Amino acid sequence: MPQLKTPLIAPSILSADFARMGEEVEAVVRDGADWLHLDVMDGHFVPNMTFGPGMVAALRNRTDKPFDVHLMIEPADAFIEAFAKAGADHIHVHVENNPHVHRTLQHIRALGKKPGIAICPGTPPEALEYLLDLVDIILVMTVNPGFGGQKFLESQVPKIRKLRQMADATGRDIRIGVDGGIDLATAPLATGAGADMMVAGTSIYGQDDYAAAINSLRQVGSLS
Repeated sequence: MPQLKTPLIAPSILSADFARMGEEVEAVVRDGADWLHLDVMDGHFVPNMTFGPGMVAALRNRTDKPFDVHLMIEPADAFIEAFAKAGADHIHVHVENNPHVHRTLQHIRALGKKPGIAICPGTPPEALEYLLDLVDIILVMTVNPGFGGQKFLESQVPKIRKLRQMADATGRDIRIGVDGGIDLATAPLATGAGADMMVAGTSIYGQDDYAAAINSLRQVGSLS
């Protein structure tokens, strides 16, 4: 499948050194990151806890790169405005835990932010069929959400391909992101199926040379 866009690289700060978070953000931006991905977890919707709007606000003055905020929390609606005010540029909510997700996406747009919809491995792509007119980004979870460092689920490749087809059929400019287990071996699988944004945690923050890691992911993703 031809690539419509050069794949963007969004390092996930979940894998960064939390004691040096400001410096870690500046480092990956300096070394070529396109976006910064911020995983917000509540210990309820997913089995882990991370941080809230305060962290987003604290990091906002470290870079003007887009903050791609992924809300793995339940409920999400009560916190949308707080994350928007804290400095999120894109806000992803999950289709699985939000019975009024259509309204939530409208709210994100009304706040001047880009709405994103995230989809877990066990959820079929058709669950997003009636939301495609509202989203700018689809985030395909290629691991079960909650922890970094998991193995990429190749079962999600056909889903990426299907969602790419569905998104293209709308005629809208919708990015397809992948989140989980992205490295030099799996990045071509994701971009070859139509993804054009890759969230990467340990494959960047787990390396000594962030610039080399980012450039290598972008190169292998562009070749697919």
